[in-house]
Amino acid sequence: MSSSAAPSDGTNANELTPLLDAGQQGQKKPTPLPKFQTSILMLALLIEPIASQSIYPYINQLVSELDIIGGDERKVGYYAGVIESLFFASQALTVLYWSRTSDHIGRKPVLLVGTFCLSLSMLCFGLSRSLWGLALSRCITGALNGNIGVMKSMIGELADSTNMAQCFALLTLAWSLGNAVGPVIGGTLEHPDKRFPNVFRGEFWSQFPYFLPSAVAAAFAMICFLTILFFLNETLPRKSTQEKSTFALNGEALDFPENVVEDSPVSMRSLFVPSVLIPILNYDCLAILEIATWALQPLFYSTPIELGGLGFDPATIGLWMGAFGLLNGVVQTIIFAPLIHKYGPKTIFQFGVTCSIPIFSLPPITNMIARQYGINWLVYFLLTFSLILTVLMDMAFGCIMMYITAAAPNKRSLGATNGLSQTTASIVRAIGPAASTSMFAYSIQHKLMGGYAVYVVLVIVTVFSLMLSTKLPESVEKKV
Repeated sequence: MSSSAAPSDGTNANELTPLLDAGQQGQKKPTPLPKFQTSILMLALLIEPIASQSIYPYINQLVSELDIIGGDERKVGYYAGVIESLFFASQALTVLYWSRTSDHIGRKPVLLVGTFCLSLSMLCFGLSRSLWGLALSRCITGALNGNIGVMKSMIGELADSTNMAQCFALLTLAWSLGNAVGPVIGGTLEHPDKRFPNVFRGEFWSQFPYFLPSAVAAAFAMICFLTILFFLNETLPRKSTQEKSTFALNGEALDFPENVVEDSPVSMRSLFVPSVLIPILNYDCLAILEIATWALQPLFYSTPIELGGLGFDPATIGLWMGAFGLLNGVVQTIIFAPLIHKYGPKTIFQFGVTCSIPIFSLPPITNMIARQYGINWLVYFLLTFSLILTVLMDMAFGCIMMYITAAAPNKRSLGATNGLSQTTASIVRAIGPAASTSMFAYSIQHKLMGGYAVYVVLVIVTVFSLMLSTKLPESVEKKV
């Protein structure tokens, strides 16, 4: 088996793109995938984006209904960003612990805890009608959920170098399907007493208008929990002194301290070497761009046109964000591997990062057109173009995780390596939503650069990310 792993986060965008192993180019007959076990992991991955993305279509409307903004719509971005960031802040404090724990006790127990707590926290979120209640439920989700890091390790342990691309292609579809379904659930099921008055009657639904989408997401999570409990097999390999792996970046073996034992989890100090840290830093920069995109997108959609947005309702926001999930799954599955074969991971990574420049440049242009002419065909064309660019940007996640995977010292250290990358990514993702949405609100309040200063800052961050990407090797090789 290989020791590859898939990326991610929470919340939420798609990081599970197919990883192309250089070793598979010489293999003519791929090893058949364990279909049933792979299907269970697909289900586990499906619930993650459903739970995280379902709140985005209505989070800004929910905040505006609370007694904390004093009727000032310009302040919505501050509080919405804080709520979105709390998940990643609490996750950053615990994800490394969960990942390293899975290296010792197994992947399945940690995955069960995370899935159960995910279901519980979604119910709490739906029943919360105060800022503190919303904040607490998001903290529970982040602190007790180590699923992403653990699933990265399980994927690497289920697949080998001959079927890795096939495995990740299937998982990409699951993740993207969740990204498509989650926003639709949130956008169409909020305020069910108004949308479906014949079915959802009574004071409860008017008092808790966002419980239904949260309950649906929680039900999915509980189904996933039971499936994992009864049917998923443990993938953590037993200790073996005979099985050794050699990893290489750009054709050169990685040097790890002598105390790194091939069949044992490594110390954290062993991971603080340039060959590991450079890919992780690039991953963090990409995570900043991605989380800023996802935090600003629903805020831009929901903000009134005169204040810098488009004035969409939650249902429309959910459909647009759901369209991204469907498009992303199809495109990534079809074009990622061929592009890696032809151009290499570094080129595709840099191309994906570069797409952030037009992504952050289009919202001001789109708002100017909407102010002048209203919501017309040109606005929808620019929104579609922006979604396509976001799909292309997401290819960078698959590329950078190829580098991070190659940097893992051994198979029993996948949890530690993924945990370190997930911890740093969670830190920047905790900062990203609150920082970007607060900059959005501040730009509007103080008319900085016409209210569009936040996008200028993000373009500058993109340029810095491109400069850092030059430190990556030209190619990635993994030899087993």
